[in-house]
Amino acid sequence: MSDYDYELETNESSQINFDLKGLFFKIISFWPLILISVLIALGIAYYVNVRKQNVYRLESLISVENEQSPFFTTNTSISFNWGGVSGKVGKVVTEVNTRTHNELVVDSLEFYKQYLREGKYNLIDTYKNSPFEVKFDKNEYQLLGRLIEIQPIDDNYFQLFIDFGELKNVSCQNYASRDIKQVQLSKNVYKQKHAYGSSINLSFFSGTITKNSTANFVKDSKHYFRFLNFDAVVNQYKNAVRATPKSRDASSILRMVMIGNNKARIVDYLNATVEILAKTELERKNLYATNTIKFIDSSLAEVDALLKAGTNEMSDFRKRNKVFDVTDELAVASENLKELDQSKELEKSKLQYLNSLENYLLTQKDYTKIVAPTSVGINEANIIASVQSITLLAIERQKLEYTTQPGNVLFDDLDRRINAEKNVLLETITATKRTINLQLNAINSNIAKLESELRNLPEDQQEFLKIQRKLDVSIETYNVYQSKLSEAKIIKAANVSDITFIDKAKDIGGGKIGPNTSLNYIMASLLGFGIPILLVFVLYLLDNNIHNTGEVEKLSRIPILGLIGKFKHTNNLVVFEKPKSTVSESFRAIRSSLQFIYRQQQDSEVKGKTLMVTSSISGEGKTFCSINISTVYALSGKKTILLGLDLRKPKIFGDFNLDNDKGIVNYLIGEEPLENTIVSTHIENLDLISSGPIPPNPSELLMSKKLKDAIDKLRDSYDFIVLDTPPLGLVADALELSHYADATIYMIRFDYTKKGMLQLVNAKYKNGEVKNISFVLNFYKYKARYGYGYGYGYGYGYGSYGNAYHKNEKQSIWSKAKKLISGNKK
Repeated sequence: MSDYDYELETNESSQINFDLKGLFFKIISFWPLILISVLIALGIAYYVNVRKQNVYRLESLISVENEQSPFFTTNTSISFNWGGVSGKVGKVVTEVNTRTHNELVVDSLEFYKQYLREGKYNLIDTYKNSPFEVKFDKNEYQLLGRLIEIQPIDDNYFQLFIDFGELKNVSCQNYASRDIKQVQLSKNVYKQKHAYGSSINLSFFSGTITKNSTANFVKDSKHYFRFLNFDAVVNQYKNAVRATPKSRDASSILRMVMIGNNKARIVDYLNATVEILAKTELERKNLYATNTIKFIDSSLAEVDALLKAGTNEMSDFRKRNKVFDVTDELAVASENLKELDQSKELEKSKLQYLNSLENYLLTQKDYTKIVAPTSVGINEANIIASVQSITLLAIERQKLEYTTQPGNVLFDDLDRRINAEKNVLLETITATKRTINLQLNAINSNIAKLESELRNLPEDQQEFLKIQRKLDVSIETYNVYQSKLSEAKIIKAANVSDITFIDKAKDIGGGKIGPNTSLNYIMASLLGFGIPILLVFVLYLLDNNIHNTGEVEKLSRIPILGLIGKFKHTNNLVVFEKPKSTVSESFRAIRSSLQFIYRQQQDSEVKGKTLMVTSSISGEGKTFCSINISTVYALSGKKTILLGLDLRKPKIFGDFNLDNDKGIVNYLIGEEPLENTIVSTHIENLDLISSGPIPPNPSELLMSKKLKDAIDKLRDSYDFIVLDTPPLGLVADALELSHYADATIYMIRFDYTKKGMLQLVNAKYKNGEVKNISFVLNFYKYKARYGYGYGYGYGYGYGSYGNAYHKNEKQSIWSKAKKLISGNKK
């Protein structure tokens, strides 16, 4: 093996290394695509930005406290205990986002009614800034979802316009019952003149439209109003308000935050939601007192009837009997009986309350309506505590129903706690009833003893005493109930909601948080750059073609003989027809390099030198190289012959305007002598032997001894024999022919030859099957997408020496700009 032959040491790690430089230049080469992508992304961002409405964020502050009324003292017989603050805060935070609460807020503000104005890009919400106001009857059905246009005529009249399109029926909703029904239309377009303030009664709309003195119609703009589905609006606002503690140190202070497109709507919704929260909380807080007041009112009605009957009876007695003086003995007896009767009535009231409470606990499920035990004088601590506990748990369960889905484990826990308290209370009631019955028996015994002592009195005195006792008991009972009623009303009136405003929501300017147009442009730029770069990156990873000399050097240790630039021409005779082109100079450089290879060979006695030109697959420029390297030798005065040995796919004859009727095949099969197959071309010193007719057994013919004899004869007659062979990667013919070659050119075409094809020639070179092989890189492009690394030393035409060969090529504006930047003005 000569010094030129290298042992192949394929660097596997170098094949795996990622070529960042190559990726960078490939990305740069796609700059038009990246620029277009960025411009499109920025255009989309602009389109989105100009159509987006402003977004505002407003807030309010509220306090959730456990306010203690001054009447809630140990001396107050009706007392309430509502639990700690922390539990309330959690309930308020949860309740703000419940459907029940938001239904109340939406209904109070009528947010299912929209006022709209036609803007440049979309409909603009004109809430509280509409030039007209719509008042409608909630008990009537109103048109859902369709725009109702108000067209002003003058100060007194307007035109109501609705385009129903092809619809035959429309949906309408009754906002009192929330029912929706279909209303049949009599015509597709409604257009009617109406007076401001006049009643409008249609099948799909009932109400009046009045002018708003604080706003005017915008010229050349359409104004509408529209009704929306109540449930859909509630669902939209259900999570609109976010309630969070202001800080750790002030956990009872909640920050109510809402984001939207219309500040007036945000202000009204925030304030309304707090007001309804406070109202609902106060109603629940007053529930205990309200139930007690109702109970006392009903009891007072009964006592009042007894009092009136007793008063009438006393009047009748006095009319029938003359007035007499009451003796001291009778007065003392009467006072004692009065006290005993009052005690008896009090114990009977307690017993009646306990029986009623016991029956209520056993038959009812809603324990929020239990009357306070102290309203009838029951001061048993265990009973009071149990009633309060059951009431609080029942209220807590009621609140939970607004915020939690049925079947939640929280309901089971509350029910267990309520049942446990109820069982304890029922046992306490039973024990207390026994005690009261014992007291009643003692009182009745004392009353019977006194009554027996008074039987000796005259009958009129006994009757007087009887009537007086009944009247005194009624008066005393009435006074007690009146006192309890006043006390309960005072407590209820003194109650305030535990939810109060600290800072109401208010539009004081500002509050705008969007749209973030800058962010949109930044994101658009990133996407505009990122998407094509990602695409290029994916293509780069999937690309298995060879693009530059650096990749060839990494994939193989076979030397690179030279490179050939891309050149558009009508045929393959570039060197002959365009001798001053850069491509022609490239072939001259290859010829010079081949001379170095030939000089290194030991057998210098051989006259004619053979050069085999092959490649991996068809289309890599093998025939192009064969013709032009032959032409270069011929033009230098060397007698050259081009031998077409690609018997399967012959090509070379066409560029010389010759036929393929007779060729090397005719010689190999014995039809013609070798001399008869040689054809002179129009290029001086260049002869040609084409392949001839396509044979059925090309491999066998190329392996015959006659081919060796032919090449030996040609060596004696010609200085250079160029063998145009089949692709090495497809058939075994080229491998057989390599034995006749003093030097072998293996063609690699940029952006076409696969990297994997080099593994085949690497293996054959390593095994010694091919020798004196070199790569020629074809289709070099100065403006290629991998625009670096092609100047392997033969890149003529781009330095001072190559300017004379650049006459047939036009430089692009980009090429001139790069030269100007680099300082090369030549």
